[in-house]
Amino acid sequence: MPGITPGEARRESKRAKKARVVEILRVLRETYPTTRLALDFRSPLELLVATVLAAQCTDKKVNEVTPELFRRLPTARALAEASLPELEELVKQTGFYRNKAKALQNLGRALVAEHGGEVPATMEELVRLPGVGRKTANVVLGNAFGKAVGVAVDTHVQRLSRRFFWTTETDPEKIERDLMDLVPPEDWTRAAHLLQDHGRAVCLAKKPACGRCGVNALCPSAEV
Repeated sequence: MPGITPGEARRESKRAKKARVVEILRVLRETYPTTRLALDFRSPLELLVATVLAAQCTDKKVNEVTPELFRRLPTARALAEASLPELEELVKQTGFYRNKAKALQNLGRALVAEHGGEVPATMEELVRLPGVGRKTANVVLGNAFGKAVGVAVDTHVQRLSRRFFWTTETDPEKIERDLMDLVPPEDWTRAAHLLQDHGRAVCLAKKPACGRCGVNALCPSAEV
């Protein structure tokens, strides 16, 4: 497929855009064959907690913090009953630790009070939990429960989907709706992982490495 300009991308038919999406995802699957969620977890609760901690923090740092957190506080009830000073100390390295400690305490209390200490497996129930939005719910549903009900739109997904001209929106929920309309449903969870991998490795926020990008011919924003 020849290179595409921004003007051509704006005039692109929906059918053509969907074909370009499928081709980009095919190339990215070949480029990142072992793609996976960057957060380490062993249960839905661990993933929910890790995703909350990942706000304004790297996944690498979260993975350094969570083993001790989960060793000390392995259940929702333990989170609910932990003191704020203990929680703050455990999550301090992830930044905004006072807010995150309070969020985890509130989350633990809500899980105990409303769900018997278990993480619910539906979007409707998850987004009713304190501090849980669609992005976090999508991460948990897609990766801990194997339920792809949407696309988790983080900063990488937001940046790349706009550079690819898959969306012109800036609001994460509107971006998600556009992606759900273009990306095949069976790829919703994996597409987010692929965009995250590519965003970390090549399509960097400040200076994308377009010269070594495998999809630059399919990207209207490519500078090559």
